[in-house]
Amino acid sequence: MIFDTHAHYDDEAFDADREELLAAMNENGICNIVNVGASMDSTKASVELSKKYDFMYTSVGVHPNETGELTENDMDILRKLSEDKKVVAIGEIGLDYHFLEPDKDIQKKWFRKQLDVAAETGLPVIIHSRDAANDTMSILKEYQGKLSGGVIHCYSYSLEMAKEYIKMGYYIGIGGVVTFKNAKKLIEVAENISLDKIVLETDCPYLSPEPNRGKRNDSTNLHYVVKKISELKGISEEEIIKQTYKNAIDLYKLN
Repeated sequence: MIFDTHAHYDDEAFDADREELLAAMNENGICNIVNVGASMDSTKASVELSKKYDFMYTSVGVHPNETGELTENDMDILRKLSEDKKVVAIGEIGLDYHFLEPDKDIQKKWFRKQLDVAAETGLPVIIHSRDAANDTMSILKEYQGKLSGGVIHCYSYSLEMAKEYIKMGYYIGIGGVVTFKNAKKLIEVAENISLDKIVLETDCPYLSPEPNRGKRNDSTNLHYVVKKISELKGISEEEIIKQTYKNAIDLYKLN
């Protein structure tokens, strides 16, 4: 049974069939899902959604592109929400310089503020980093020893940097992109890092794997990701599923 460590089922893309889709997860080989907060509103919605499904957990946090209007009061709200038993992480938080909205200084400010919340609560972090490799690494090194681990979500950087993150205690999140023919860096990472440092994720409704690229993603598509990693590593799909499940349990401290 597969553990999807990063999904967004509160997204409007699932409004038409959310309950039906989630009700069928178990029969489709998906045992657990972490639904990830990306704004203050989605964080609140995600916490409520997780309470409806025994197999679902959630995280609380604000995506870097949504940090422009954040306040100190929002950090207090995140702290309060993190007390819920279904909340297993702070995230997704980080830096995204692809569109530079808001500017770098604002993103870095609220990245650090949310890392402070993670340090205070003892929860692991879900890190979003896009076109911001050096600044993300630098800030996470500032917090080394203060955080309870985490995952570099939707990993997109070099093998060398992946190895550095692993040394720092982070897992590497791999999803549908690994099936893309042009994803040479991620394929190299998946092939060469230890399986005990990989967690599976969809980021659904985004980033569907081949052969469903461009369509709405959901957790059942992780079977394609498992197949690809199995091929890259020369390991059975059963072993991929078993080890990545254990990794997810360890990442989110669900023992």
